[in-house]
Amino acid sequence: MGKGAGKMNRMSSAPAPLPNDPLGRTLHLLRLCGTLYCRAELTAPWAVDMPALPGMLMFHVVTAGRGWIEVPGAPPQPLLPGSLTLVPRGAGHRITSDPHLPAEALFDIPVERISEHYEVMRHGGGGEPTQALCGVVRFDHLAGRRLIDSLPALVQIDSWSEDDASWLQSTLRFITREAGALRPGGETVITRLADILVIQALRAWLDSAPEATTGWLAALRDRQIGQALALMHARPEEAWSVESLAREVGMSRSAFSARFTALVGEPALQYLTQWRLQLARAWLQEGPQPLAQLAGRVGYQSEAAFCRAFKRHFGVSPGSVRQPLPDWTRPPTNIKETA
Repeated sequence: MGKGAGKMNRMSSAPAPLPNDPLGRTLHLLRLCGTLYCRAELTAPWAVDMPALPGMLMFHVVTAGRGWIEVPGAPPQPLLPGSLTLVPRGAGHRITSDPHLPAEALFDIPVERISEHYEVMRHGGGGEPTQALCGVVRFDHLAGRRLIDSLPALVQIDSWSEDDASWLQSTLRFITREAGALRPGGETVITRLADILVIQALRAWLDSAPEATTGWLAALRDRQIGQALALMHARPEEAWSVESLAREVGMSRSAFSARFTALVGEPALQYLTQWRLQLARAWLQEGPQPLAQLAGRVGYQSEAAFCRAFKRHFGVSPGSVRQPLPDWTRPPTNIKETA
């Protein structure tokens, strides 16, 4: 892999072209990892207590039947056929056929393990059936984690158009087929389909939700400020200035500066500095690497300048945070491993 990876890096030294729309420019950075799927075959009465999985996104797609989902501090919400529900920050929650039922802990319910990434759970009292696909995923890019942190505790995509519904069901059929066939490369296909499924759901929600009209989410949707954010996210190594960012998005320096601060809540270069340093810290925690090389990856001319900025921002030196994060790339072998 080492030789191939080196060759790939040389071939892709130029920045990859970005999608035209601002939201797409950020969403294209998102990659899911640590994917686990469970096909739930449920019969009423049923109720499952899902554990909290901090730092992860959980989702439920009802393919037949119906149910309810409850997150702490909010009233129960219906799970309808064809609906897709995201629990972005991994909060503990309940899925149930009736909100008044006592729930059984997920870990106490037997599952049939089909593959490393796919399980089947059969649970309930033998009554009206409900089928759902449940998933647990992580985002391996800082942009994804920032986006997830900006979302509400529960995101529901219920009002799919006829074309979208057909597309959603087709995607689910592909996922189920690949997971059951266990063909070589099937898990890679599943992971990429999960990217499509979840990212399309995020796009649908961001395009219409009132919560996405203010703050960082609103900035992502803004044609020009969203484009500037996506450029900073995708190419942190470039020597961006207010002038160069304004020029890239077709604005005057003063208009860009004022609009960026109004939408994002801080000046553009302050945001860029924080983004670079947060990215550097995430990379440091993934494994050892030369500080001079890391400094260049996040836009610093020298190791000394990078170390000064890092300590000023975090209060510690870069060397002190070289400890492992949770493994963002190794898929869990079952949901218990993620807790």
